Amino acid sequence: MKHYTDYSLKSLHTFGMDVRAAHFVEYTSVDELEALLVRMQSEWETLPWLHMGGGSNLLFTSDYYQGVILHSAIKGWQVVDEDEVCVHLRVGAGVVWDELVAYTVAQGWGGMENLSLIPGEVGASAVQNIGAYGMEAKDLIETVDTIEIATGTSRTFACEECGYAYRQSVFKSELKGKFVVTHVTYRLQKNPVFHLDYGNIRAELERIGEGISLDTIRRAVIRIRESKLPDPQVTGNAGSFFMNPIVPRAVMEHIREAYPQMPFYEVDTERVKIPAGWMIEQCGWKGRALGRAAVHDKQALVLVNLGGATGREIIALSDAVRHDVKEKFGVDIHPEVNFIG
Repeated sequence: MKHYTDYSLKSLHTFGMDVRAAHFVEYTSVDELEALLVRMQSEWETLPWLHMGGGSNLLFTSDYYQGVILHSAIKGWQVVDEDEVCVHLRVGAGVVWDELVAYTVAQGWGGMENLSLIPGEVGASAVQNIGAYGMEAKDLIETVDTIEIATGTSRTFACEECGYAYRQSVFKSELKGKFVVTHVTYRLQKNPVFHLDYGNIRAELERIGEGISLDTIRRAVIRIRESKLPDPQVTGNAGSFFMNPIVPRAVMEHIREAYPQMPFYEVDTERVKIPAGWMIEQCGWKGRALGRAAVHDKQALVLVNLGGATGREIIALSDAVRHDVKEKFGVDIHPEVNFIG
């Protein structure tokens, strides 16, 4: 276990702001986590705490976090069961997500290829229900192993117990801050079914020109993401800052009376998903800056740190964008990013 005080988080979150934490602790096993929780109940019981993964879904609103930052370095994966159809792969929460995707694609196991290049770590996939190009983590998750903060006891959640919805889970709502994810078990397909009808995947596959496979789908998704999303090593950002709103079909039809070209995606018979980036662009925000924060010029869902921006400046930009979308379309858009005080 590693413990640092007055620790810089600048390289540990993708917005790249110079934020420091009073304590930063990294653990490598469930045993170390259990010992750490005992320490938190005594020595640090009055301090706030935050569990960080890859820092790709966080926005710090001040330059100093007064509490304890926890980080999992539980690595590795193993096949815990398999049959002629599926492989069940148990993965440590500290594994980098895209390294896992690359491994599963190389093994010929389908399911994760559309989720290529999503930043962050495996633990966050189960908390955030990450998703892209028509797939979500909930489509793959079988169980989530956790430790309860208050008692230090282990609990395994079946996928059905996790309350998964669009970018939601029980770990973000009623059980927020009560459990730490240690491992996630995924169910992967030996005879994968390809999902190609979301975004520009088919067009990119045609450009690659090598047929359809797990590898070419992964490469197509990576090309699309890299063409739209800024590299956080160069320009601080948290990927998609806003969630795409899910609205009643009647709301979509009303908007399309004025904007017949508006794209949308079916959710069910009564609801549709409208791309927030399209609405933001229609409001004139794409590529526009507010101080040292800006809306990315290639993908309006992304807010970027132009250099030296504070969390408060990013929030001010977010509020301005949300106001204009509400004013123009009558639709609320909400941040996907978590604000940390």
